[in-house]
Amino acid sequence: MGYLALLAGLCAAPAFAQTPARINGAIVSTSADRLEVQTEEGRVTVVLPPNIRITAVADRKLESIKPGEFIASAAMRGRDGKLHAQEVRIFPEALRGVGEGHRPMSEPEQTMTNATVDGVADAPAGRALHVRYPGGEQTIEVGPDVRVVGVLMGDRSLLVPGATVSIRATRSGETLTATSIQAEKDGVKPPP
Repeated sequence: MGYLALLAGLCAAPAFAQTPARINGAIVSTSADRLEVQTEEGRVTVVLPPNIRITAVADRKLESIKPGEFIASAAMRGRDGKLHAQEVRIFPEALRGVGEGHRPMSEPEQTMTNATVDGVADAPAGRALHVRYPGGEQTIEVGPDVRVVGVLMGDRSLLVPGATVSIRATRSGETLTATSIQAEKDGVKPPP
């Protein structure tokens, strides 16, 4: 059986299906292996694996982005054909390479790029970041009002009732299992 046929078979089998999910809200309660989160749609329970990656963010300035840094940027392709950042996250060295590449997101013309900055230039409105990843490169224009954050390594001490969280999870049936969590720290909330 070919690789593509095997992959198609696995994707079609409900017992193996896992759908990515994004959960944004505030922690209601926490235990060693679960979080209850209040979202706009209601309360959800998320399973916490023992090795869950937890991060936080600190606000940074656009001017602080330097060549060599590994970033992630959600962007929209404008009528001018250019990518215009919606947000920029600067990763610590420990997370270099996470999600590396360039791919479409859920909205038309929206993309996510995780890559290394290899050039920074002034742009008509803000700055232009030239980034590289295996197999490609992009230029992303970042306006002065775009939120720029530095990602910080965190731990379970950030998972307290009332803290805002942004959780990436997989859904298998009715069960949500966290794959990573970005949590509020020192009053700085994660981007949704």
